[in-house]
Amino acid sequence: MTFFDRLRRRLGFRTKTAVGAMTPADWGMSSTSWRPIIREAFTGAWQRNITYSTESVLSFSTVWSCINLIANDISKLPMLLVRRDANRIWSEIENPAYSPVLREPNHYQTSIQFLQYWMFSKLIHGNTYVLKNRDQRNVVDALHILDPTRVRPLVAPNGDVYYQIGSDVLSGLTENSVVLPASEIIHDRGATPFHQLIGVSPIFACGLAARQGLTIQQNSSELFTNGSQLSGVILIPGPMSDETLDKYGKQWEAKYSGPGSVGKTAILDNGATFQPMTMTATDAQLIDQLKWAAEQVPPCFGVPGYMVGMGPAPPYTDIQSIYLQYYQQALQNPIECIERLLKKGLGLALDLDVYLEIENLARMDTKTKMETQVAGVGAGIFTPNEARAEFSKMPKPGGDTPYLQQQNWPLQQLAERPTPTNPMPAPSAAAPEPDPQPKDFLDIFNKEMAA
Repeated sequence: MTFFDRLRRRLGFRTKTAVGAMTPADWGMSSTSWRPIIREAFTGAWQRNITYSTESVLSFSTVWSCINLIANDISKLPMLLVRRDANRIWSEIENPAYSPVLREPNHYQTSIQFLQYWMFSKLIHGNTYVLKNRDQRNVVDALHILDPTRVRPLVAPNGDVYYQIGSDVLSGLTENSVVLPASEIIHDRGATPFHQLIGVSPIFACGLAARQGLTIQQNSSELFTNGSQLSGVILIPGPMSDETLDKYGKQWEAKYSGPGSVGKTAILDNGATFQPMTMTATDAQLIDQLKWAAEQVPPCFGVPGYMVGMGPAPPYTDIQSIYLQYYQQALQNPIECIERLLKKGLGLALDLDVYLEIENLARMDTKTKMETQVAGVGAGIFTPNEARAEFSKMPKPGGDTPYLQQQNWPLQQLAERPTPTNPMPAPSAAAPEPDPQPKDFLDIFNKEMAA
């Protein structure tokens, strides 16, 4: 019995024949397909029927750099199963029901590939749909990220949420269309300004800038393909018939237009002259316009511009400050969304959670890592062996105990010391010492006679 057969018996989920009773949540999707499009790339674009596909905007290098940077950074964070003990301290554990699916979500993806595709789907399409596969114990033993263009959220008359899914061979779904309840789908969505169940990609905000940059690049490519030669106008004195004009036009296009025509010499008769069109100063500032278009993209993804080649890096003295800014702006929200959705999707107890180990973001920052461990050991926060483990060093005898210097005293004991009641007496003036040297000759004579 397959997973879907067991799911039918357990839930009795609906097929495509029951979809008509539900309301599709399909903002931002085409009326003829489920492929998302950018309807309002600029004000008035929708009224003029101007739309851009998400795939075309992805070819703009700055958009791709931002998406690829975020997806790759999050994908390298290990998914850990942690438990909270009686001291409210979270520590990594091993659980036979949940740990295997976090280490290997499915049979065709590693955990790195799984998280990378998760973020690609969310950043490009605004939504990530993960199908949960359950075993005979009703425990989730596999997670499959679905094609977001083949999933549509549905709302039942009583408010329950369902998902209509097209066929997906990798996940084992061979039927053309099935409807699953929300309990079997993990839905991570981006910003939802238009519908609670439909996320919007950051591409929605930077689509116009990306399209402008692509247009500039395309025009520049065509210009340089033509040897940086602009088009022009043929001036013929006197009136001419339409047949003659048509003849001149066809001859010119045949001989001097298209690939391979650059550098040819044109021969004109009947007093005809060729006047090339000149490029205005505004048209010549393509680099500045392209730079402006590229600068509009990183803020939409929360990525600092210098991380995708837009401008110099800030004058920070350590890499930790750079990654802290990047983490707060671009990574923290999607990381915490993944953690909470996996906790809920796997059905973990209150004392269990999923943690993405963000320390891997600055894995090569040895200087900051060493300074942190030295300060922690010196303050008695870490044991020496805990600090050694951070650098893959074997433990040493006696290194499992926190140490502090002997002169450090608890505040309570310092406060319990008796306070002196009487002030200390002032020191008395010392009597002058006698001068050992004689003052005159008589004193010397008397001392010698006495001896």
